[in-house]
Amino acid sequence: MPHPTLFIHRPNPVKSLLLSLAFLSASLSAEEKPNVLFISVDDLASSLGCYGDLIAKTPHIDRLAATGVRFDRAYNQLPLCNPTRASVMTGLRPDTLKVYDLDRHFRDEVPDAVTLSQQFMKAGYFAGRVGKIYHYNVPASIGTDGFDDPPSWQLTVNPKGRDKDEENLIFNAEPHRKISAALSWLAAEGADEEQTDGMITTEAIRIMEEKKDEPFFLGVGFFRPHTPFVAPKKYFEMYPLEEMRLPYAPEGDRDDIPTAAFAHNCPIPNYGLDEPTLLKALQAYYACVSFVDAQVGRLLDSLDELGIADKTIVVFWSDHGYHLGEHNGIWQKRTLFEQSSRSPLIFRVPGAGGNGTPSPAIVEFVDIYPTLTEAAGIETPDGLEGQSLMPLIEDPNAEWDSYAITQILRPADDRLETPVMGTSIRTDRWRYTEWAEGTAGVELYDHWADPMEFDNLAMNPTEADRAVMDQLQPLLRAKASGKVPTTPFHEPRL
Repeated sequence: MPHPTLFIHRPNPVKSLLLSLAFLSASLSAEEKPNVLFISVDDLASSLGCYGDLIAKTPHIDRLAATGVRFDRAYNQLPLCNPTRASVMTGLRPDTLKVYDLDRHFRDEVPDAVTLSQQFMKAGYFAGRVGKIYHYNVPASIGTDGFDDPPSWQLTVNPKGRDKDEENLIFNAEPHRKISAALSWLAAEGADEEQTDGMITTEAIRIMEEKKDEPFFLGVGFFRPHTPFVAPKKYFEMYPLEEMRLPYAPEGDRDDIPTAAFAHNCPIPNYGLDEPTLLKALQAYYACVSFVDAQVGRLLDSLDELGIADKTIVVFWSDHGYHLGEHNGIWQKRTLFEQSSRSPLIFRVPGAGGNGTPSPAIVEFVDIYPTLTEAAGIETPDGLEGQSLMPLIEDPNAEWDSYAITQILRPADDRLETPVMGTSIRTDRWRYTEWAEGTAGVELYDHWADPMEFDNLAMNPTEADRAVMDQLQPLLRAKASGKVPTTPFHEPRL
């Protein structure tokens, strides 16, 4: 078997010295600055024990949630890897960045953006990245810098493990697609530490050991459970096939859903695959979730062993949600339904309360940036488009009247003559979605009565439904474009 490899980028020593001298002006001493462990997971739905998933075995992420604040209703800005990661790291919405797909870098539109990790560097922090924080083509770009942002880091490490070397062993249920976009998997031989994500954990622990006496911002980005679903065999064995079940949907569930609501890369239910194959894909997905959970456990244990847990802010997030067959056969991402728009988000801020109390508030991923700067006590730049969640971290049940905006761009194809932008607003009770500002379809779901979004009330709206849509439409169109209303938000009621 080829040996796993690492690709480490270290800056020019002269440039590093100049950066260090520039950072000497930071006002806080090292003793006053909490570290930040910034853990990102690729394509992770709320398929975690702490989020109520009855199948998932995730004791380590559950442990993190039990010592911090789990945000039960956190929503990404665009459920696709590149746009959502750019949004998180800049604190700006997709319409500001003009990043809607996998091919555009946020600096093309906002060249002077100060990213989250850059802001910490300005405050005197070391900032490093191991694995995927910005976009990578998975698995093609594993072991490279991917679609990274060099000004964001002083050190980058790009492990490449056994999963990359053994791609020829991966089973592809849809051979006409690349394994990156297909339901594909491998129950791998060998140990966790031979896989790319296991190597990422090892390298992150090494950096924490090196930097434990100075303030650090360390981005740790795991590639799984992105397709192909690759994890050591022992994790597959945790999920016997006979215990796997596809999600329920009523007959005719798709009849009241606009064509544009279905992602172009999943145009037919379940890709036309049979149930035994789908159950194997489900098993493989959950195996990867438990594999990543084990790596998170290694990171948390290292914080304790190094004696820095009580001075390290931990944030755990996934770039977007993920479909596992909902709505009679939707898989992967790129929708505006709850399963794709909602993502796991957990904060543990030492001394700030929380202690396992979940927050039911509606929050957004653009809120991560200002939350971390406030939590660390460093300056928050002007112009960010989110708000700090520290009031909720200190009191998860604090009053919080807000709403979330998620959007997705549909390319033109044999279903749509022209590209179509979909935008969706999620409030405490409602989800209202427009496709091409309503010309390609409208959806309204009442989450109090219909949490799985089976009944599109916009198809045959009552007078009360129309009144709700009339209230939500201007909020949706304003906030999606960055024009946040100045009037207080009040939940629309019937």
